[in-house]
Amino acid sequence: MSRVTARRKTTRLSPTGRIQRPDTLAVEEPLEIRVDGQSLTVTMRTPGDDIDLVHGFLFGENIIGSADDLVTARYCAGTDENGRNTYNVLDVRLRAPVPLHTRNFLTTGACGLCGKTALDEVRTHTRYPIRPDSGTVAIDTLAELPGKLRAGQKLFEATGGLHAAGLFTTDGALLALREDIGRHNAVDKVIGWAVRENRIPAAELMLVVSSRASFELAQKAVMAGIPILAAVSAPSSLAVDLAADSGLTLVGFLRGETMNIYSGEHRLT
Repeated sequence: MSRVTARRKTTRLSPTGRIQRPDTLAVEEPLEIRVDGQSLTVTMRTPGDDIDLVHGFLFGENIIGSADDLVTARYCAGTDENGRNTYNVLDVRLRAPVPLHTRNFLTTGACGLCGKTALDEVRTHTRYPIRPDSGTVAIDTLAELPGKLRAGQKLFEATGGLHAAGLFTTDGALLALREDIGRHNAVDKVIGWAVRENRIPAAELMLVVSSRASFELAQKAVMAGIPILAAVSAPSSLAVDLAADSGLTLVGFLRGETMNIYSGEHRLT
């Protein structure tokens, strides 16, 4: 399997002088996702948990509804200049064929479209609408989650360059944490874990991210039936609109005892 970190030479400048030393960086490599032998997409990701990533991506795009919809997921032959397998092409076989050539990815559905169209796309395609009575969390418990997420970020500790996503129970227990150079990939990885563990719809779970809450991340939470999304940074306007439209509780700027609640305040007790 490809490495998730790499060493590169760097020159560090500081008030005390100039130091040349190696630095540890997060690896970024392409992953081509093929479905039944047909190329579907290429995403730039940090290698690792690729099976979770593919499950989460295909679920978020409404291509699969459960892990049972996949028969196999296998790496294809692909080598670097030294003849080693790069593990950068993954082919999945579906139990029932899906016409991929006509598919418009939901994750890019907002590009060039108005907000209403993007919201309608998610509302039309989600398999698990968020129930108004699903999931409540104590504010004190919610305030502790960024610290728990940060404590589990082993690769961030080494590189300082990775996003994290975590799935928590409403009493604050961490079930799954994944890191990736792309925040959408990190979310796909934890949702893919939930798909493979038969935890979808995730009506009693919370998604916490170390980044801002974009429309794309809110969309992935809604598709999985996750009622609460919390981010340590800001949400986008369209993410707030989607949260209000779908019944998602959206919290931003979650930092210690302070937070902004943009929608679904009734779930915070």
